[in-house]
Amino acid sequence: MTRVIHTGQALVDVVIEVPDLPERGQNVMATSVTDYAGGAVTVLVAAARSGARCVHAGAHGTGPHGDLVRQALAAEGVELSAPPISGHDTGICVVLIEPSAERTFVTTLGAEREITSESLATSAPEPGDLVCVTGFSLALEQTGKPLLAWLRTLDAGVVVVLDPGSAFAGLSPHVRTEMLALTDVWSSNLEEAADILGTPEADDLAAVTAAVAPLLRGDAITIVRDGAAGCAVLVDGEAVLVPGFPQTPLDTNGAGDTHTGALLAEVAAGTPWVEGCRRANAAAAIKVTRRGPATAPTAAEVDAFLAEQA
Repeated sequence: MTRVIHTGQALVDVVIEVPDLPERGQNVMATSVTDYAGGAVTVLVAAARSGARCVHAGAHGTGPHGDLVRQALAAEGVELSAPPISGHDTGICVVLIEPSAERTFVTTLGAEREITSESLATSAPEPGDLVCVTGFSLALEQTGKPLLAWLRTLDAGVVVVLDPGSAFAGLSPHVRTEMLALTDVWSSNLEEAADILGTPEADDLAAVTAAVAPLLRGDAITIVRDGAAGCAVLVDGEAVLVPGFPQTPLDTNGAGDTHTGALLAEVAAGTPWVEGCRRANAAAAIKVTRRGPATAPTAAEVDAFLAEQA
């Protein structure tokens, strides 16, 4: 079976709901705080709940945060290919959620950054496997250098999926160029795609999606999301708009990762890209109505949701 393998950081999201962000130097009283396994966990949980066989190839620590990550992945049947980092715990991401569901992040560095080309290789990708890379792994030499070195060794049949994140556009031109030359699938939001193109005011989803493709290798697939509006996907040179399913959001943290995970699970199962995007749009729409990052729906829940929309 085709696998979804994630190389990125599995963190613990400390999610704090606030009535508003405080002014600089000021204080605000939170209405709730909860610890969730997040980061790469969100993608892998979404993929696993949509039926994919999943592997986390990244690093994880041996303290309570690492324990939480392992428990969350084990609960979904996600494999861990590399052993824990002894004596060092996984880092956290503080997530401030406003009533509008907008979120603000502060991320620490922990054991999840202690990867090597050898530790990534424990996932042993085979042709057809989908290997996920996040731009945040490339933001530090500590993780970017071994990751790029390992990616260069992969069989040409392994599909490399890049989620650039907000970090990618700010990387050195050399790192960006090398990563793009290794990328078979691009999956980002509209702002991230516009940033890499140098057109921050871009609002034509199909045009932006098509413009990203020439930056990648071969006949790359490009997916660009635009929140509740849905996404566009470029397949065989044609950009197709796939409408979303607007919801009243409760928590948007993890919506993009849920979309990516659900989409890759569909593709791994042989679903065409456009139909996979429709189902991923539905999965993300369900997720934003739930608190917590790794709260993706199951395939059956997506089926029921789409039946209601018909």
